[in-house]
Amino acid sequence: MKEYWTSLASLLGVLAFCQSLLQTVFPPELRFAFLKLASKIFHWFSSYYYFDITEIDGVNTNELYNAVQLYLSATVSVTGTRLSLTRALNSSAITFGLSNNDCMVDTFNGVTVLWEHVVTQRQSQTFSWRPLPEEKRGFTLRIKKKDKFLILNSYLDFIMDKANDIRRRNQDRLLYTNSRGGSLDSRGHPWESVPFKHPSTFDTLAMDPKVKKEIMEDLQDFANGQSFYQKTGRAWKRGYLLYGPPGTGKSSMIAAMANFLGYDIYDLELTEVHTNSELRKLLMKTSSKSIIVIEDIDCSINLTNRKKNGGGDASGGAAMRTYYDSPEMRGVSGEEGGGNSITLSGLLNFTDGLWSCCGSERIFVFTTNHIEKLDPALLRSGRMDMHIFMSHCSFPALKILLKNYLGFEEGDLDEEIAKEFEEVLDKAGMTPADVSEALIKNRRDKDKAVRELLEVLKVKAEKNKKSNAGSAEEEEEEQEKRALESPKVEGCGFEEEDSSCKKGGDEDQKQDDEKIEK
Repeated sequence: MKEYWTSLASLLGVLAFCQSLLQTVFPPELRFAFLKLASKIFHWFSSYYYFDITEIDGVNTNELYNAVQLYLSATVSVTGTRLSLTRALNSSAITFGLSNNDCMVDTFNGVTVLWEHVVTQRQSQTFSWRPLPEEKRGFTLRIKKKDKFLILNSYLDFIMDKANDIRRRNQDRLLYTNSRGGSLDSRGHPWESVPFKHPSTFDTLAMDPKVKKEIMEDLQDFANGQSFYQKTGRAWKRGYLLYGPPGTGKSSMIAAMANFLGYDIYDLELTEVHTNSELRKLLMKTSSKSIIVIEDIDCSINLTNRKKNGGGDASGGAAMRTYYDSPEMRGVSGEEGGGNSITLSGLLNFTDGLWSCCGSERIFVFTTNHIEKLDPALLRSGRMDMHIFMSHCSFPALKILLKNYLGFEEGDLDEEIAKEFEEVLDKAGMTPADVSEALIKNRRDKDKAVRELLEVLKVKAEKNKKSNAGSAEEEEEEQEKRALESPKVEGCGFEEEDSSCKKGGDEDQKQDDEKIEK
């Protein structure tokens, strides 16, 4: 045993001597050049290309690294045995990824690639304004040389797009508001945000299924229409006008659109914005893939109606001067020129002007209870592309509400009761909000809830019938009064005309008689 240890010590001594001799004969520069040459020879004979994607590019975070990490977390062809679980900020979903120094295989357009997650210890760093993590992380992509030019660029673009979709799907929606008007906070943002947790979807929205299908198809075409909008030279945006009585589900429609597309919502409060420049500033600070909402636009501010301002004078030039010289167009609101000074022109440029093109993939949604109060220029195509009438509760919408609140499936409702509902719904004219409230009260007893709802609808229909009959009787009475009064006036005119005709006839007769006598 003693001889064994003696031999081992001698061998280690020889190795140390050889190492010191190599360092003396072959300096570090020569060794580095040799290793570099060996690496080139290896890659020359190798049939693969290797691409390293580091977590940090200098001092900035590499977006491609985060995109690859998200993309690989959703890939089903996982070959590794150890996975890391993560949960992002403002996210309700847990995603998995590759563990340290693990590999996985992916396929794109029929080409197989290999991903490896490389994690090494970082060397001791000198002074830095931004401390770097102790571990150096990155991904290594291995592609065959013959496939490099076929898929590399398109594959990376595909990964970026897929990662954005995953991030938007996993991350909770945000609801922004401009509570400070157009002023900026300490970070230079005019918007404040809170998590958007509204559960409304198109499945739970009480509307005609045909109308919902049209809206969903239109939204899907818009979200997938980047190439179409570029080809046609149009800005990648779309406008929707939701109008109808209160309680018909306009806000729920907006929430369903946001959840369907995965977009954030910017709730623009026009009463907090004082000038057109602040309005443009708010628009510039909105992100892509978002919905900009102005609710009750007819009640938000007093917008200028160009037809009313321009229709008072006879000449076109005078009418034009009246419009452009109006206080609203000069940016003055009120008697003394204070307060809100947003103009119709500023709002039109906000939705369809040059400033509306500063972002992409954005939707404008306006809501109103009185569409007749809005200026026609605000309603034309290009600003409000699709007009959606939110009507009173119909029978298809009622079936959706019965399914949501009482769990009724297709065919569970009795045929006779269904016929009664169909007959009375149009006459009652109740909104989905009123119907929902009637169902919530008795949601524990389905039969009772249906009976009471039917009774409420009948009472409402009878009340509407009486009110309509009363208004019809009033109209008939007014018409009778007009009919009784109008003949007297006309008769007087006719009698006067007849008397004048008679007088004229008598005078003519006298003149004829005098001529005969002569």
